[in-house]
Amino acid sequence: MAAGIEPFRIAVADSVLADLKERLARTRFPDEIADSGWEYGTNLAYLKDLVEYWKTEYDWRKHEAELNRFHHFRASVDGIGIHFIHEQGKGPNPKPLLLLHGWPGSICEFTEIIPMLTDPASHGGDPADAFTVVAPSLPGYGFSERPRARAMNIQATAEIFLKLMTDVLGYRRFGAQGGDWGSAIVSRMGEVYGQNLFGIHVNMISVGPAEGRNAPDLTPEERVFLGDIERFRQGETGYQWIQGTKPQTLAYGLNDSPAGLCAWIVEKFRTWSDCHGDVERSFTRDQLLTNVMVYWVTQTINSSTRLYYEVRHHPWRLKPGARIETPTGIAIFPAELIRPPRHWAERIYNVKRWTVMPAGGHFAAMEEPELLAGDIRAFFREMN
Repeated sequence: MAAGIEPFRIAVADSVLADLKERLARTRFPDEIADSGWEYGTNLAYLKDLVEYWKTEYDWRKHEAELNRFHHFRASVDGIGIHFIHEQGKGPNPKPLLLLHGWPGSICEFTEIIPMLTDPASHGGDPADAFTVVAPSLPGYGFSERPRARAMNIQATAEIFLKLMTDVLGYRRFGAQGGDWGSAIVSRMGEVYGQNLFGIHVNMISVGPAEGRNAPDLTPEERVFLGDIERFRQGETGYQWIQGTKPQTLAYGLNDSPAGLCAWIVEKFRTWSDCHGDVERSFTRDQLLTNVMVYWVTQTINSSTRLYYEVRHHPWRLKPGARIETPTGIAIFPAELIRPPRHWAERIYNVKRWTVMPAGGHFAAMEEPELLAGDIRAFFREMN
C-alpha cells in the first residue's frame, strides 16, 4: 500500500443511531394544501410513511455492512482527507477508472455498478473490458473531510482527483466518468489534464460552450433545447439559488432534522429520475434512506451544498473558441435534467461515442446500472 493511504471502514457509533431514532420520533411535520401531491415539494403523506419506515424497519447496520464489502481508504490530498473505494479489476489488463458522483448523491450510487465494471465476466461481459475502479466521496461529502477554506470548486476538485489518481495511487493514465457534479469535474479534467486520460465519459452535460445561447449558428434543435433549459431554470432551480447564495442558513434545519434532510434529498430523487411520479419505481426505500444516512451520519449536508456557493462565486467556464479535446463518451438518459442535441455537445466535447438510452434519469448508476456499465465499457474499449 502506498505511503499516506490508510484503510477505512464505515463504523457509525450506536449513539448516533439512537439519537437519530429519537429525532425521528419527535418529528414535527408541517401542514399541506389538500390534494397538492408533490406540486409544492415533498408530499406530506409520503414523507410521514417513509419516516415511519426509517424509524421502525430500516436497518443501517445491514447497509453499512454492504458498503463495507468494498475496499475503502482515505488519503490526504492537498491537505484534505479524501475517502475512496478502490476495487481491483478482474481481467487481463484492467484500466483505472475514476468514478464520480454529485449532489445529492454519494458513493451509494455505485454499489451495483462497481462489480459490473470490475468483473464484467460475472455480469455477462468480456473480462477484457475490466476496470480498476476508484470511487471517491467528493470533498465535503460523505466520508471525505469537509473543506476548511473557500474556493473548493470544480477546478480545485479536479486537481485533487488528478493528484489522487497519479500521485497517490500511481496511475499515470486513467479514464474518468461522472454524472451531476462528477460530470463537471471530469470535464474540467478533460480540459486541462488530457495527457493523463484515456478519455472521459459523462451521463450529464454540465458545461456549455463559451458562446452559449449567443452562438450565431444555433440549429432549430439547439433553440428548442435552450427553451427547455429556461423552463427548468424557472421551475426547478430554487435549490440551486439557496445553496449557491446562503447554504449556511439552510444547513441549520437540514443538519438538525433528519426528516427535513430526507425531504430535501428525496424530492430530488423523485423529480430527477425516470420514475413517472412514483419514486419507488426507480429506487427502493432502503436505497433512498441509505443515501440520506450518509449525509446524516457524517453531518455533511452543509459542506456538500457549499459546493454550489463555491461554483457560483468561483466559476469554471470554457474560454471563447475552446473545446474539451479529450475523447469523450456521452450517455443521454431520457429523464436527465439536461438533454442537448449532439450538435450542441460537439461544440463542447470531442465526442467519440453518443448513446441515447431507452430508460433512466439523473442517477443513472442507481437506476440503470447495466445500461451505464455497458456504455462505459464500450466507450473505453476503443480508448488507449
